[in-house]
Amino acid sequence: MIKAVIVDVDDTLCLTEAASFDLENEVLARMGRPPMPRDVHLSTWGEVLLDAMPHRSPGIDLDRFATLFPIAHQEYLADGRLDVIPPDNLRALDHLVASGHSVMLLTSRAEAEIQHMLEPDHVLAGRVTHAYHQGNTRFRKPDPRAFDELLAETGFPPEDCVYVGDSPGDAVAASGAGIRFIACLQSGVRRLDDFDPHHVTAAIDSFPELPAAVAALETP
Repeated sequence: MIKAVIVDVDDTLCLTEAASFDLENEVLARMGRPPMPRDVHLSTWGEVLLDAMPHRSPGIDLDRFATLFPIAHQEYLADGRLDVIPPDNLRALDHLVASGHSVMLLTSRAEAEIQHMLEPDHVLAGRVTHAYHQGNTRFRKPDPRAFDELLAETGFPPEDCVYVGDSPGDAVAASGAGIRFIACLQSGVRRLDDFDPHHVTAAIDSFPELPAAVAALETP
């Protein structure tokens, strides 16, 4: 039996690429900088934000961006424009929990970008047992060591875990850590042929298909 279902956040648990594109361009506008093209954002999607921004906006003052971003981020959250988890996705998490799986998050987000999802009054409370992010991990995907803290703290062996994500980097990290990987293609940003098949255990077209995909992996 799979003990832990580990879930990526962006464009997996919730669809965020388009909202993040708008948010980052809002910050660039407040800095007096031109907007980035969508294709540039797509080509760097999945990278750590502050690592990606020099490619998205060459010559950017990263310190100023880092100062302004949290303000705009909170405004987008308050307006319901970011990190909206569809009810069907929540039901999928409930199904996993009811069937005896521990559900955890593993993301490359900074702690401040994920903290609101860890509050006791958030819809994920009672569904997600642990969350791993830049604030409590030393390494970032696609480095397989991104899972080091999760595996050490939970005591779960890699073969008892599965990770679901939307990017080839997610697949490389999970596979390198000995964790099975399910590619979630719901966002439409990537297709299955964007992934190295050696790193992908299964694929789903939408997040609500996840419980069935996990059950299939558990079937002898």
